[in-house]
Amino acid sequence: MPSIDNDIRPIQLTDETLNNRKTKLLQKMTEEHLDAVIIYADLEHGGNFEYLTGFVPRFEEALLVLHANGKAFLILGNENLNKAPLARIKAEAIHMPQLSLPNQPMDTALSIAQILNQAQIDHAKSIGLIGWKKFTSSTDDNSVLYDLPYFLVEGLMETSPIAQFKNATDLMIGATGVRTTNNENEIAHYEFGAMLAGNGILSAMDQLEIGKSEMEVGSYLNTAGQTPSVVTIMATGERFEKANLYPTTKKIQLGDCISMTVGYKGGLQSRGGYAVRMTEELPEEERAYLDRVAKPYFNAITTWLEKIKIGRTGGEIYELIEEVLPKEKYGWHLNPGHLCADEEWLASPIYPESTEIIQSGMLFQLDIIPSVPGFSGVSCEGGIVLADQNLRLRMQAEYPEMWTRMQARRNYMIETLGIHLSEEILPMSNATAYYRPYFLDKESAFINC
Repeated sequence: MPSIDNDIRPIQLTDETLNNRKTKLLQKMTEEHLDAVIIYADLEHGGNFEYLTGFVPRFEEALLVLHANGKAFLILGNENLNKAPLARIKAEAIHMPQLSLPNQPMDTALSIAQILNQAQIDHAKSIGLIGWKKFTSSTDDNSVLYDLPYFLVEGLMETSPIAQFKNATDLMIGATGVRTTNNENEIAHYEFGAMLAGNGILSAMDQLEIGKSEMEVGSYLNTAGQTPSVVTIMATGERFEKANLYPTTKKIQLGDCISMTVGYKGGLQSRGGYAVRMTEELPEEERAYLDRVAKPYFNAITTWLEKIKIGRTGGEIYELIEEVLPKEKYGWHLNPGHLCADEEWLASPIYPESTEIIQSGMLFQLDIIPSVPGFSGVSCEGGIVLADQNLRLRMQAEYPEMWTRMQARRNYMIETLGIHLSEEILPMSNATAYYRPYFLDKESAFINC
């Protein structure tokens, strides 16, 4: 079993990184001829906002208005107005109490449009609205689909009557989005969460025993007071009974299906299988699980890790997984791999016929989800980052402890798990690719041979 990462410490984003983020976005705005962009955030959808400000608005909503000349405004509710002086981007604060919680004081004589007008967008001719979703529908006009609350879109259009509006989320995510790749500081920042998730899944797997409750095992998944990026899952037997998503007092029984997931900024780990020690302990009709589900799945995982390369297209990777794990037979339908950052799912360059290029600095979540009728789920989700020689040298020079950890993980995956990684592949946690589908057999795991 891989070791637990010890002495885990968060790495803060530097002023240089934050300044570079703003510069990159301003360059994209110039290329797209945008006078201003307006970035929306709430707790669940704050990544694009946090990318520049350094914080999410917790339980409120917020807007960041960025002009092409670099001037910025933060439009905030009652309990986040005090965050403006602390933001990582220099910005003028504007109070909009309508962004606050229900029944809090909304003592203002100004309408929403009048408040928005303080951000000096009334003469803008082209404005990009950025929520969190890059729409890719084949039937709608994606440029005019806005995932901002109606009251804000309506107010913005009243405030800026001459402006042409468009969904500009592709400036942040997608093939040419500024958040698609990461520098060495960002990778070190995100490794913290990836390591926490790896430690959590390894600890929970080690603690899983017959008679323990979901909550007992689930308590090992979350740690260090950090906010998860997804709902933590520890389920035994049927998942989501009566629509419940959370661990309960239900106790693990021999032969139960098991599902575990924990994620933080920078990475997620997920495992699925059975609470058994050997095949004979499975229900008779499910004893073909290894050959029918788990082995083909692990083969797809190792194939993905061995074949993904800087310069390949996302379409090539998609077809590769379709070849070794045909979705018609194995029931997967989501993207076999996606980017992550502050969000668990940022975007994905891997989809049918994708011409998006796999790039250095991409932080990937290896996420293939088969669904074969009659059997438990299967999962060995984890994260890696791709880094070319220049990025690797910078990582080694600036963050030698991280570099040493990543090399130890590579050695484990290559020498113990038998997965032949290229130099470009750097695992984000010790748990990546470690998979034992029989959770009670703590001495055996899959290897590539």
